[in-house]
Amino acid sequence: MPRTVGRSRVGFKVERGRRLRDGTPTRERTTGDERTGTATSGERPSGKPRTRSRPLRRLALAFVSPNSYGLVLALIVATYVTAVALTGPRASPIVVLMQVVTVWFALRTSRARRQTRIVADVVLVVAALAALGSTLGGDDPWRGLPMVSAVLYFVAPISIIRHLITRPTVDQETVLGALAAYLLIGMFFAFTYRGIGVWQVGPFFGSEGDGTMPQILFFSFTTLTTTGYGNLVPAANPGQTFAVAEMLIGQLFLITAFGKVVSAWRPARWTSPAPATTAEAESMTGTPTGPEET
Repeated sequence: MPRTVGRSRVGFKVERGRRLRDGTPTRERTTGDERTGTATSGERPSGKPRTRSRPLRRLALAFVSPNSYGLVLALIVATYVTAVALTGPRASPIVVLMQVVTVWFALRTSRARRQTRIVADVVLVVAALAALGSTLGGDDPWRGLPMVSAVLYFVAPISIIRHLITRPTVDQETVLGALAAYLLIGMFFAFTYRGIGVWQVGPFFGSEGDGTMPQILFFSFTTLTTTGYGNLVPAANPGQTFAVAEMLIGQLFLITAFGKVVSAWRPARWTSPAPATTAEAESMTGTPTGPEET
């Protein structure tokens, strides 16, 4: 039960210790004066909409916050653009360094388990050293760099999905996290194809050759979304098997995981909740909050 702290000269009470329906305690709030209809702090006037924070501003802040999936999503897009824009043998080490940063933030934001973080940190250090060594070693980069990138992109979406499953509500972070995981899956298969093309005998795309990094990213994401233009096709296994696996995972992720998130998402959860009104407070406690009769 709320405790009446005092009465003002206009006859309204100040209450403390109340809890809202979601269990969060409120600060000191007033209930207003029924005789004058004056609303005080903690109560909105009747007929006026609740005050809410700006959704676009919160979304923009998510892309620069180190604890938000918005920053992870921005880093994924930046890595994709860098991989497409830069060509040549020295482009791979730069892309790997960006991947190291992306995966590190993904594991940090998803609150990965301690064992996972330790293993991932070892892989990140190895990847960073390999990228630096390839940059200083000459024009021929290390052939294992694509597979190291694939390992990094394999760990990150698993950690994100595990974290999203444990979240109690579907909000802005859940939607951004699901998008980030979906893009990371596409990046994982892209660098897997790149690694297969480097190590297998014969060109990955047959008559089209091994393909450039922009072509491989294009093929990966068209396969993930089952668009399938048909201009690039793996010539043999294991590339064909991985392409089938990517199509199945992409569709299952959209139908089950991302579809569940979108169906449960409510736009109101992108904003902060408004203060409870007098009527809502009375319905929660069963005690009138208006002025006491003398």
